[in-house]
Amino acid sequence: MTAALIKNLRETLARVRGALIRRGRNAHEAEDLVQEAWIRLACYAREQPVEQPEAFLMRAAFNLSIDAYRAQTARGEEVLIEDIVLIDVSPTAEATLLAKERLERLSVGISRMSDITRDLFRAHRIDGLTIVELARLHDLSTTTVHKHIAKATLQLTSWMEGW
Repeated sequence: MTAALIKNLRETLARVRGALIRRGRNAHEAEDLVQEAWIRLACYAREQPVEQPEAFLMRAAFNLSIDAYRAQTARGEEVLIEDIVLIDVSPTAEATLLAKERLERLSVGISRMSDITRDLFRAHRIDGLTIVELARLHDLSTTTVHKHIAKATLQLTSWMEGW
């Protein structure tokens, strides 16, 4: 190859690379696509002459770029694992054990209540019944129901406090 031919080839490859970058490819992707297009040109030129090698390279690079884009959208974006920060949001073994112990302590505190106080507290806090609904169900005044729920809350708060 003569120096003029090599210079012409480098300029052609630079133009193809620039066109790919203008179409949204980064420099690394553009370089890869230009190399792949060059390989296709070389393989094609073995079998028959190529009258316009620059046009062949440009079209081959654009087609490769389109194929790469379609493949990327079909399988999703590739991300290097080094670029990802993985955060484990699951509780630690210690936190899980403490939560189980708190739940057991809460269960003991609830079991220490009188039957009516426990039933009203559970129905209000767990089942979501209103004080008026509970008063009708248990044939009690709303004030009495409110006092039972307040008593249960106070007992549990003092039972769990400092634990």
